[in-house]
Amino acid sequence: MHNRLRETVGLLVLVLMSLATLIPFVVMFVTALHPAGSSPAGFAWPDEPHWENFGRAFVDSDFVVLAGSSATIVLGVVPAALLFATLGGFALGHVRVPGSTPIFLVFLLGLTIPFEAAIVPLYYQAQDLGTLNTPWAVILPLIGWLMPFGIFWMRGQFAAIPAELAEAAHLDGASSVQVLRYVHLPLLTPALVTLGLLQFLTAWNNFLLSIVLIDDPSRRTMAGALAAFQGEHSVDVPLMCAAAVLLMAPTLLVFLLLQRHFVKAVLAGAVKG
Repeated sequence: MHNRLRETVGLLVLVLMSLATLIPFVVMFVTALHPAGSSPAGFAWPDEPHWENFGRAFVDSDFVVLAGSSATIVLGVVPAALLFATLGGFALGHVRVPGSTPIFLVFLLGLTIPFEAAIVPLYYQAQDLGTLNTPWAVILPLIGWLMPFGIFWMRGQFAAIPAELAEAAHLDGASSVQVLRYVHLPLLTPALVTLGLLQFLTAWNNFLLSIVLIDDPSRRTMAGALAAFQGEHSVDVPLMCAAAVLLMAPTLLVFLLLQRHFVKAVLAGAVKG
């Protein structure tokens, strides 16, 4: 009886948290269907939904150009960040290179440093490197910013794999690279997909670097370009909400496609804990 009550309360808390998360998105979507230039409030469904707001926001925001710019930044960030985090996690969590503990503590320290504190030095560094107003001005800092959490995540994943598997592979003549490729990586597919998804969300939704280091809105991420769009349509709330919904659509699609691996990694972490 006690366990059933605890499960019921837990389920109720999850439902309430889900509703608290979904309500803002529902309000945004409903608002986007109101007449352009109006100021709707709450959940009021319009008498006649104006679906054309999404088409207008798509055209006015140059959605295709911005999606291409965001995709360029994502493709520059995620593969490199995922590769470096995997190699770093393997070195610190499995190989245990000399000084691995102090090195790991340095990466943990990186998690405590607010990114905003480095934005001014990054601006002058990008200016000196000649990457200012180019995608590289965002790509390179993002790769470094993602390393502390990426290595923290992958180190824990590698450390949780039984050492006997690698020892058996070494006895069969496998090198460390072969152990990584044929023993560890197949077991860590959910963890890699989850980390890649989180890195994708960070790169796609990056705002601060885009507006500070790139002047041309067409070269920014979609989140950064939304600031310029807001300046043009600040009084048109439905159109702004339509643009925000379009901004979120790719991330929701990617999450829905990869949610199976994401849930598997989360459940695996819960079992290990």
